[in-house]
Formats: sequence, structure tokens, C-alpha cells
Amino acid sequence: MLEYGAKNNLLEELSGSSSMGGEKECICRLSLHEVSFLFFFWWLSLWQWRRPRMDSMMSEFWTPIAKQYNPLKAGSIDGTDEEPHDRAVSRAIAATYRPNKGVIGDPHLTLFVARLNPQTSEEKLKDTFSRFGDIRRLRLVRDIVTGFSKCYGFIEYKDERSLLKAHRDSNKLVVDQNEIFVDFELERTLKGWVPRRFGGGLGGKKESGQLRFGGRDRPFRKPFSLPALKAEFYTEGPADKLDRARDNWQWERGRDRDRRREERGEEREKHSGDRERYRSRERDHKRQRDEDRYKDEDRHQRREKHKTRR
Repeated sequence: MLEYGAKNNLLEELSGSSSMGGEKECICRLSLHEVSFLFFFWWLSLWQWRRPRMDSMMSEFWTPIAKQYNPLKAGSIDGTDEEPHDRAVSRAIAATYRPNKGVIGDPHLTLFVARLNPQTSEEKLKDTFSRFGDIRRLRLVRDIVTGFSKCYGFIEYKDERSLLKAHRDSNKLVVDQNEIFVDFELERTLKGWVPRRFGGGLGGKKESGQLRFGGRDRPFRKPFSLPALKAEFYTEGPADKLDRARDNWQWERGRDRDRRREERGEEREKHSGDRERYRSRERDHKRQRDEDRYKDEDRHQRREKHKTRR
């Protein structure tokens, strides 16, 4: 209905824009196909005019670094997931974490340092990061039971200039044969922050299977929008169903063939093992029989010799 009304309005505008009666009659006599053709070009020009504005709006809202922490978006490579893809994300969504109020210092002047060598000490960290500016406070996080380093710490500078310089130049710096990672403190500055132990955090390793995006280590990738298609484009047709059934049948046939081949191989190995055991048993029996015969012959010869001596 909307498309038909737009066509009628376009037809009225075209007919009203002409001042001559002959031209009005000529335009009014346009066929529905011609009107549709004109409407398509009008819609295309309108879309080309609005597309740059839409792209600019998308670029304004999208950022590679998260401005607010959302566990569901952090678990997505482009921040567009609508359902959690692992249990840790669900755990982070359900977590009610509150920042530690006992932490002192200015969070906007604090640097987070991770991936440290377990042997790195506070003195080594101070010598490394004091080159970027005056340090007010340094804390290397240690286990409360063993006292061993947890391989991360926090460094508070006296001014913002030193903080920004350290953030820019010290990332991926090698300290005690370890390439460290440096970022701003997020626990007290990023709204909605959930730490790694609750399933949140940022970054991570591929081996863990729980990567988190939106931080300096793994920023969001820019999403790309797909055109909205009708439902029939996403459903299977008769030919697709036939191809899928054929593929399943071929896969099951190949699986059964491999299974039968394996069973025959196992039976062959079993029979060969039985045959070998039977042959070895026969050889042992023959050897024992020969030994017994030799013993009997020797015993008989010794007896004959003894008789002759008498």
C-alpha cells in the first residue's frame, strides 16, 4: 500500500509540474511499468543521498575500544553478539562485582602492567618505569599464602603526562625476558567492569577459548552490515534438501565402509596372533618331545653299557 501510494504521489507531482495540458495527458497516460521504473530511480537517488549520513552515524557510535564494559559484547569479535557463546560470559553477566574500595590512589593516573616474569621484583619494575616520569606508588600483586608474584601490578604516576608516555612507549617492552602488556586501570574507571576470575576481563589467549574484545590487546573489529533478506533466502529449498540428504548418505556409507575395514583388520590381526601362538606352541611341543626322546635314548644307551660291563 505504501509503495502504491508513493507511486500515485509521484505521478501527481509529475503531472502537476507540467503547465501544458498535452503534457499532463502524456504523463497521465504512462503505464504502470514506466511509473515503477521512475519510482525505482527516485528511490535509488534517495538511498545514495542518505547512505553517507548513515555511514557517518555508524562510525560515530562504533569505537574499537569499549567505553562501557558489557560481558556479552566483550565476548564478541565485533561487539554484536546477542547470546553468550560460552559459560564464562554467562557467569560474567550474572556476576555482581563491585570495585575494591580499599584500593588507594588516583585511578586516572594508574597504569596496569601484566604478563610479568614471576622473578620480576618491585625494584626492577621501578627502574623500568621510572624513566617515563616520577612514580608515586607501585604495587606488585602477590599471593597472600605463598608470597609469589601473580605476574601483574599497578603503577601510579604523579602527573598525567608521565602516565600517557608510559602507556604509549612501555607496551610490549621486554622485562626479564618477558614481553609485558600495559594498559590503563579499568577496575575503577570502566563502568560495569567484571574481572577475569568472574568470566569477564579483556584480552586472553587463544588456548583458553575465552577471548575478550574491546581492549587494547584485542580491540573490536568494525562490523559490516548485511542487507535484510526475506525468510525464503535463509530456508532450504527442495534441491538443497536433496543435496543435504545425498551428502549425509555418502558420509554414512563412507563411515560404515571405514568401520568394516577396521573390523576386518582387527579380525585379521587376531587370527594372525592366534596362528602365531599356535605355531609357537607347536614348536615348543616338538622341541620338548625331541628333548624327551634324546633323554630316553641316552638313558637306554647308558643302561646297555652297564649291562655289557657286567
